[in-house]
Amino acid sequence: MGHRPSFLAATCALMIVVACSPGAAAAQPTSLPSVSSGHRPGPDVLYAPVPDAPQLQNVAPWHAPPILVSGASAYRDGEFLYQDFLQDDRGAGGVPDPSDPHDLRAFLFSPKSGTLTYPTDPVFANNAADLVELRVRPLVHATAFRVTVNTLKDATRTAFTIAIGSSETARAWPHAAGVRSPAELFLTVHGSSAELVRADTGAPVTPVPTATVDAVRRQFDVRVPHAAFDPGARTIRLAAGIGLWDKGAGHYLTPGQIATATTPGGAAPGGAALFNVAFRANEPAPDVTQGGAGITIADAAVGAAVDAAWWRERRQSEALRRGDAGAFSAQVDFGKLAAGTDDESAVPATGPMDRILASAGEAGGGGIDHTKVCFDLVSRVGAGAKCEGRFQNQLQQYALYVPVKPRPTAGYGFTLLLHSLSGNHNQYLASRNQAQLGERGTGSLVATPSGRGPDGFYAGLPEADTFEVWADVARHYRLDPARSAVSGYSMGGFGTYRLLARWPDLFARGFAVVGVPGTVSDQLASLRNTPLMTWNAAGDELVNILDSEQAVADLAAAGVRFTSFLFPVADHLTLATNDEYGVGAAFLGDHHVERDPPHVTYVVDTKEDSAPARAIADHAYWVSDLTARDPTATATIDARSEAFGTGDAPVPPVRQGAGTLDGGARGPMPFVSRERAWGAAPATVKADRLVLTATNLASVTVDARRARLSCAPLLAITSDGPVDVRISCPAPKRCVSRRVLRVTLPRLDKSEHYVRSSVRVGTRKAKRYGGPRRTLPVSLKGLRAKVVKVTITARTNRGRTVRQVRTYRPCTTKRG
Repeated sequence: MGHRPSFLAATCALMIVVACSPGAAAAQPTSLPSVSSGHRPGPDVLYAPVPDAPQLQNVAPWHAPPILVSGASAYRDGEFLYQDFLQDDRGAGGVPDPSDPHDLRAFLFSPKSGTLTYPTDPVFANNAADLVELRVRPLVHATAFRVTVNTLKDATRTAFTIAIGSSETARAWPHAAGVRSPAELFLTVHGSSAELVRADTGAPVTPVPTATVDAVRRQFDVRVPHAAFDPGARTIRLAAGIGLWDKGAGHYLTPGQIATATTPGGAAPGGAALFNVAFRANEPAPDVTQGGAGITIADAAVGAAVDAAWWRERRQSEALRRGDAGAFSAQVDFGKLAAGTDDESAVPATGPMDRILASAGEAGGGGIDHTKVCFDLVSRVGAGAKCEGRFQNQLQQYALYVPVKPRPTAGYGFTLLLHSLSGNHNQYLASRNQAQLGERGTGSLVATPSGRGPDGFYAGLPEADTFEVWADVARHYRLDPARSAVSGYSMGGFGTYRLLARWPDLFARGFAVVGVPGTVSDQLASLRNTPLMTWNAAGDELVNILDSEQAVADLAAAGVRFTSFLFPVADHLTLATNDEYGVGAAFLGDHHVERDPPHVTYVVDTKEDSAPARAIADHAYWVSDLTARDPTATATIDARSEAFGTGDAPVPPVRQGAGTLDGGARGPMPFVSRERAWGAAPATVKADRLVLTATNLASVTVDARRARLSCAPLLAITSDGPVDVRISCPAPKRCVSRRVLRVTLPRLDKSEHYVRSSVRVGTRKAKRYGGPRRTLPVSLKGLRAKVVKVTITARTNRGRTVRQVRTYRPCTTKRG
């Protein structure tokens, strides 16, 4: 914040509201954080209900739940399912389209391998041939196929072909698909039109198949009569690909060099028109080390382009460049399907994988919108909390690492590993960074969200995406909510600071690599209870050493615990391509979140909030409902409960050191370190006393139960202006007498005392009292309500207002 707050305690107006109501947080699945009362840790989006995702829904005869692990297939409930990757619809590797919006300015470290670009007509939404899922199910009189796509604004513009059966020689796919594969039959569908032809002659096969389109679910349902094709109990080879349809010419849209409103661009020499093919279980993961060659941003970017596995479509692009659709196929056992045999052997259970989740909804109608730039590296202009992100579909993707070691009894730990600017969710896939963080201690699941694009900085909808990923992981795996941490590289390092400052009670520790606090530099005091490790490089081209050294100075000034490594012989990407994070993994360890500490410091900045993302950071630990008097500036609350019997730990000076980071692609890397670790917290005499210091704060609620206070503790408040304080405490477990009930007001510090009071029971007229009394009588006689609200308002000799709002359950009267 850059200044010391001035405290005008003697003149501030104070309102204290005490609510004794059963307002505990609603029960949540054990895999998500939970508290006994008060506001749940983190944003509301983390606890949102499971989204309703039409693309993942079934209508008879389809019943099997989706796999949601990309590149996997399974037999479930009499169906064969294949789950594809998302946003892998790049087609063949050819000559890049110079107008391609997926350019290196935005995707420098997540370049694509295929070069096809969509026509510029918005109906294609840069995503109209993105395969989500393919299913097969035998029926009594037909074989049913179902294809789900990610974006479907006009079903007549999207087409797919399924190659059925095998042949000794590869057959050319029909309708100018530009590829070949072994096949006996070709089933081609566009919109609600379907045809089945012989692969050797192209002759139509009858009876003609039927196709229906569910535009809401973005699903094509196709039935091939057994009279035309009957698989029986045989094992049948299937291959499938999807592209765009030229309605006028009656074939696939033929790519050109530069995209037009109606023509794809980025054509390969062979002219393959397919954007996406199915059955790709062996797509390579990226090689972040690049053989140790990536040192500067320039050469690392070249290496990223050569590797080109960031979207899990490199083998697809190479095969389509050759016109070889047969490189990807599945052998579907119709005997298993007829018997209803379940087989999950092709679904990975541990190690690195890509998963699909349903977000709360679509932005901008879905598809990919490259105009939604959240941060431009050249201009350094960003959308901040207004960011929507380029990837606007409801279905989003994330990378996940599941430890190979056995699951701990209490559940896995959970670690967010945030990707870099111009990177994507696969940045760490199969890297030591991912694995070392995952296999540390008793084991942690490691998730890398997409962030809805390459440049969101985890603000706005990309922040929501981060917590939707967390919730999705918690729905599919058992987590230990007490073991959560956050880490990230570059933009992910910025994001680490951001999430720690905004949601400190969600994390035990953080580990930021080549990042700085950025827009949350004035909120570092919120890290009082979350130690942080930072790594930075002296030669960093993007995160200037002056900025990273300022971050160290700001952490030191905030008095928080931190460990900082500065690598003198490294630039922005040296640590990434070195790929050694054992020291950072050890720092994160198996530490537990301190959910209810005795001392809380929290900084509110409403400019970082996003209502559409359901990410309003106005609470932490046992303080909530924080509002700023001046919403254009930050507000700070420092709250200490003496009821814990624990004082503040001594804060020693920052200690300096040096060492080497051993291992990785570059061998020993020297660093200098700065570190502060607190001393042991002293024991103190327990007291029912709350000490609050506030700056620019208009209101705050304190959860008495979690702060271990009574409903009427002694209050010691210092503020630079008016502040309303609400003490929230649980309602009495037993019912209370209707005749005589006495309520005690909070004690006041020093020479302050009450001068007059009033008591209102429900909607009755308030009863007034004079004098400095703290205990007031309340009568509930004549009330038949099950729950009664009692409001006690008092004025002090300093002109302050103290208000209690209590909720009681009157005892029922037995009648003879």
